[in-house]
Amino acid sequence: MSKLKINIILFGIGNIGSTLINQIIESQEFFLESKNVDFHFPIITNSTVAFFEKEGVGYSWETNFLQLAVPFKVKDIIEFAKENEFENLIAVDATASDELVKHYNTLIENGFNIVAVNKKANTLPIDLYKELRENLKKYDKEFLYETSVDTGIPVLQTLRDLYYSGEKITKIRGVFSDNLSYVFNRFSSEDVSFSSVLKDASLRGLMKSTFKEDLSGNDTARKLLILAREIGKDFEFSDIKVKPFITEQHLEKNGVLNKDEVDKSFKIAKITQADNHVLRYVGEFDVEKGILEVKLISEPTDSAIGQLKGSDTIFEIYTKSYANVPIVIQSAPPCKQAISRGIITDILKIAEKIRNKEAVWL
Repeated sequence: MSKLKINIILFGIGNIGSTLINQIIESQEFFLESKNVDFHFPIITNSTVAFFEKEGVGYSWETNFLQLAVPFKVKDIIEFAKENEFENLIAVDATASDELVKHYNTLIENGFNIVAVNKKANTLPIDLYKELRENLKKYDKEFLYETSVDTGIPVLQTLRDLYYSGEKITKIRGVFSDNLSYVFNRFSSEDVSFSSVLKDASLRGLMKSTFKEDLSGNDTARKLLILAREIGKDFEFSDIKVKPFITEQHLEKNGVLNKDEVDKSFKIAKITQADNHVLRYVGEFDVEKGILEVKLISEPTDSAIGQLKGSDTIFEIYTKSYANVPIVIQSAPPCKQAISRGIITDILKIAEKIRNKEAVWL
């Protein structure tokens, strides 16, 4: 079996992107021995500049990027790939960019497969969502995004396997936000004010980049929409009933958190629960009723969701075959190393499909 060379074009060299480069470089010999796959990074970018290296970046990639990166547009990347006759192209989107998603179709049309952490492409208006998939089919390319809903544990793969086996999925629910899992787990288990837990979460950097998205419920809603669309449901983001747990009554006129109102409201919610219950912020899709909701609930402590600790996330999939007993997928707190390994898993899946296609033509 001949060695398969995979050219990875990496968009985003932040925490996750830089970890991905380092993990692949450090494990290059392992991938060659175990999969006979040779990974190269001929182009790496941040939001404004790109480093082009025909032979692929090495251990000194950070220094080279600082010294040699130049402003770029996506068309420059496509041209560089064509000029150098790069084959087996995979564009990895390790950003949260709205702009890059607009170029997915152009990349696909020019020979790129896509792996994304970015949730944006799968929460576009449904006509654009379908257009992207039509292009993937037309140009025979792959688009994988397991890490867009969690660290890379097979939530989407499990859901797809059930759906395409003909299983009837009746409900999907869970705590999808690690940040909000931490907030409500602490508040439920400790004698503390809600505002102090929010402050602590912020100081720990848990909500540094997604504070507003988490508090508004939008991050949970986007993940819920991705899950619903995976089982063939043509919902829009606007179809989701999002009930943010921080509302207008919790804010001052200038938008600043009113600690007294927040603490009073959540103290009441906590003490008026039934015995042995805890507060959880969940996404829920009742498939049979066609209702998608993001909401605060009171959950029994002996349930899978009620037993969550720390920053764990959890996904429950209810099916006709298993009736009221859900398939439960629980994940430990996300970290850049785990997310990067999830990206590598998606890359390897695409590499295997490329190899199989080549075998057919030989």
